[in-house]
Amino acid sequence: MRSDTIKRGLQRAPHRSLLRATGQIRDAADWDKPFVAVCNSYVDIVPGHVHLQAFGKVVKDAVRAAGGVPFEFNTIGVDDGIVMGHDGMHYSLPSRELIADAVETMVRAHCFDALVCIPNCDKIVPGMLMGAARANVPTVFVSGGPMAAGRDAAGQKIDLITVFEGVGARAAGRIDDARLSDLERNACPTCGSCSGMFTANSMNCLCEAIGIALPGNGSILATSPERHDLARQAARRLMALVRDGVRFRDIVTRESIDNAVALDVAMGGSTNTVLHVLALAREAEVDYPLARFNEVAERTPHLAKVSPAWDGDRQWHMQDVGEAGGIPAILAELAKLPGALHLDAPTVMGTSLGATLQGVTNANPACIRPANDPHSPRGALAVLHGSLAPLGAVIKVGAVDQHEMRFRGPARVFDGEEAATEAALSGGIVPGDVVIVRNEGPRGGPGMREMLSLTSLLKGAPLGDKVALVTDGRFSGGTRGLCIGHVSPEAAEGGPIGLLRDGDMIDIDLAERRMDVELDAETLEARAADWAPPAPRFTRGWLARYAAMVTSAHTGAVLEVPNARPTAAPALAGTVA
Repeated sequence: MRSDTIKRGLQRAPHRSLLRATGQIRDAADWDKPFVAVCNSYVDIVPGHVHLQAFGKVVKDAVRAAGGVPFEFNTIGVDDGIVMGHDGMHYSLPSRELIADAVETMVRAHCFDALVCIPNCDKIVPGMLMGAARANVPTVFVSGGPMAAGRDAAGQKIDLITVFEGVGARAAGRIDDARLSDLERNACPTCGSCSGMFTANSMNCLCEAIGIALPGNGSILATSPERHDLARQAARRLMALVRDGVRFRDIVTRESIDNAVALDVAMGGSTNTVLHVLALAREAEVDYPLARFNEVAERTPHLAKVSPAWDGDRQWHMQDVGEAGGIPAILAELAKLPGALHLDAPTVMGTSLGATLQGVTNANPACIRPANDPHSPRGALAVLHGSLAPLGAVIKVGAVDQHEMRFRGPARVFDGEEAATEAALSGGIVPGDVVIVRNEGPRGGPGMREMLSLTSLLKGAPLGDKVALVTDGRFSGGTRGLCIGHVSPEAAEGGPIGLLRDGDMIDIDLAERRMDVELDAETLEARAADWAPPAPRFTRGWLARYAAMVTSAHTGAVLEVPNARPTAAPALAGTVA
């Protein structure tokens, strides 16, 4: 066992003395058992994690009952909803790297034999996945689970996005203070990750498809006794993986990542999943280019419209997906289509993905469409290319209304989210505008801030279906409509988005997966010659270091040892219509 490094032999007597002092070694037999790291993300400030202190004890007890010796440690956690719309959001994406570093550090430094990860919310799931890929020991993920949808005073289902959009509606005078208070008080009724197909739930669902979590991981409610049963089953499976020598990277392969992307586009997951899947692939040393998302989406139908998307005049939430059969029901529908999934991919269940789907049925064909009756034959996420995004941009096309699929309009350029938000509040954005929010990318932000406050203001105004929003930053998984993020190269790298001026005509064609600026090459080259990188917003501390090391969104915004930074805009090749 790896843990023999710290517990066997004459020279390890001091180490054993320290281990005895932890109280986790209860009898002599424990020295012969696998040492299991239990990575918990309990923090009080995040409702998706506030219950994980107690849940962690359930997991530890389950590990001990299954034959392991559990050692728990904690990571940080940033609540994206609470840090939204202010400087705190600069820290959200960077927290993913800190979490990955923490997992790698704890597992490798202490020579653990296996790992259980207890994540739940947005950056915590991918951070743990990245750290687990580096540690590469037998691993199982068991999340804290989603919260139930809320109910307003009239009994209608609501969620966190209802509140964000309610702020925009209140600012526009469309609702009163009493209605906004009703939404605020009732949208988030329990602990757990927010109830729609936002980033947290998207990533927890993807863990099932990639094979690193058990069926039910993404959809069993946080407050359900079934989640404790899931933890116990996960501990037993982990011990089997240790016995059989099955490590993280034995399960997380190019094929299993394809399966995760297929699920992602079939269920309309968050655009942030693209960023996180790319980062995971990089840490697992799997070649997975951004363009592969479109390849998978072309052969994968859109089967489920879960909040923030609307399915006609209704919204589905994670509890509805769970009652319909959960993620296995979506995957079982995809399995009916030749080539949609790699059914022989291994899973932590000890069987192939195809074997885990045997006998699974779809209990609600309205919530999860049958494979032969999809919302769309193409998946719900799309990567756009073109002269405005030479290296790609991302949109949740499944949450875009049909009349927004083609959009052409003048650019309304803002350097930063705050300026765009002020314009939205003061009436400075009008129907037909293509709102450009730049210098919010991984390096330029830094941290690639989400802009749910801005998108919700526009939806509540209501302007959401009358304008397009384009940024080198990110959007929340709760965003819907014509919102295009992750534009690469970003403005801080001299990308075309950094060269735009008010009035430049932008052409967006979602059917063709294109986004172009209608400027000729000579004009772009002349502007590039005058370009200079923006001054860094942070010169000390973690964010300064992050900005120096972070890479482009099209490669997952992972950290690398810094190379020379550009002092002038890169040459722009090609001509534009």
